[in-house]
Amino acid sequence: MGCFALWLRSARTAASAVPVLSLSPRCCCNTNATNVVASCLRTPATPRIAVTTVRSFTNFGLSTDPPAKKKKTKKKKKSTMPPKKQQESEEDGPLLLGRFGTSLKIGIVGLPNVGKSTTFNVLTKSEAPAENFPFCTKDPNEARVPVPDERFDYLCEHFKPPSKIPAFLHVMDIAGLVKGASEGLGLGNAFLSNISACDAIYHVVRAFKDTEISHVEGEVDPVRDLDIISNELRMKDLAKASDLANNVRKLAERGDKKKKKELEIYEKIEKHLKEGKDIRYGEWSRSEIEVLNEHLFLTAKPVIYLVNLSERDFKRKKNKWLGKIKEWVDEHEKNAIIIPYSADVEFQLACLPDDAEREKFCKEHEIQRCVVCVCVCVGGCGCARACDEVRAWTIQKGTKAPQAAGKIHTDFEKGFIMAEVMNFADFKEHGTEAGVKAAGKYRQQGRQYVVQDGDIIFFKFNAGAGLKGKK
Repeated sequence: MGCFALWLRSARTAASAVPVLSLSPRCCCNTNATNVVASCLRTPATPRIAVTTVRSFTNFGLSTDPPAKKKKTKKKKKSTMPPKKQQESEEDGPLLLGRFGTSLKIGIVGLPNVGKSTTFNVLTKSEAPAENFPFCTKDPNEARVPVPDERFDYLCEHFKPPSKIPAFLHVMDIAGLVKGASEGLGLGNAFLSNISACDAIYHVVRAFKDTEISHVEGEVDPVRDLDIISNELRMKDLAKASDLANNVRKLAERGDKKKKKELEIYEKIEKHLKEGKDIRYGEWSRSEIEVLNEHLFLTAKPVIYLVNLSERDFKRKKNKWLGKIKEWVDEHEKNAIIIPYSADVEFQLACLPDDAEREKFCKEHEIQRCVVCVCVCVGGCGCARACDEVRAWTIQKGTKAPQAAGKIHTDFEKGFIMAEVMNFADFKEHGTEAGVKAAGKYRQQGRQYVVQDGDIIFFKFNAGAGLKGKK
């Protein structure tokens, strides 16, 4: 029913031509329909009518071929049907690296004394220790913070529901990493295990000089620091991939086909990492992505680079390292997000009593506050609304409608029929759902629709889908 409604919609909006009727090859199997068409075309001069490959009425013709030719055509049709079904099933799910639930967990990573704990305190309004010595943070600090979103606030004000649930960000302040952490130096093993539990990474880089704050490498060099962190994560993934390959190699050599396929995937991952490339920027098939998501490699996680500047450099918007940092990031990653900020300035703003004082401070110093808890590199938000609740859900970029529905409830994904979608900007412009419909911007989408940031969605699903036996 949903597909038929979508077809009618596309037929009405087509500008070139509106098809009156079109018969697919499956219609040829209906002998009653064939007889009706044949009887309409039959004349005394043509005693026999045969139907050739049916795609439109122009494909009907007159023929005196023997019946055996019909049997060959039917066999040919049966042989072409299974590959089509197989192709459709392969396109159902999205090819996405990483896995997380309805809330996003992000870890703050970097060398010691680069401003990780101060950044954590600014984001979460916490009071974690931030002292001037390495490994001040041993056990990770965790906090949950709501993601600020003006669209969510507008919907709450418009519908005035009793329940309001924004999108939440779980932030983890992880111990500082040093060179050789992949081999266990410093707090390396604990550090890397904490990163494995995260969905994404805030990579904090120090680009300020301060004689009172020591640097673990002796002097400030952000490019060198970027290399250290990147290499340590890559080496840890390489060791993990080698161990996985060794675990299945014996069984693969004995002829186990499943283990042989796994071994090929692990060896491909090893080769990719040895070339100095992160996993998230490789080309992977569906089966390979399933293996990668099962083991949660560190370099498969998306990264946002936070460049911590001094208060002076941030106010004058200049720093000698910014250009070199940009060159390094562009060389290693394409379209990566870099956010220059000052943890010191952000901490001063966070200590002010209200938003009015913060705005006054920003105007006096001609600066703009950096809200770094933006998840644009790893996900988008879609809003679900009902009479009694407005809620924002966090999903990965590229997630299709059935999988997005599954974030709300697994039954929504199993029995997915269609998604009725309107964008927040259209809803705000027209004021009501009826206004969006009147403007022709209320859409019905099927299984292949990729959910966009800011979508307001009404999911239709079959409540009995996936149930075994009788209700």
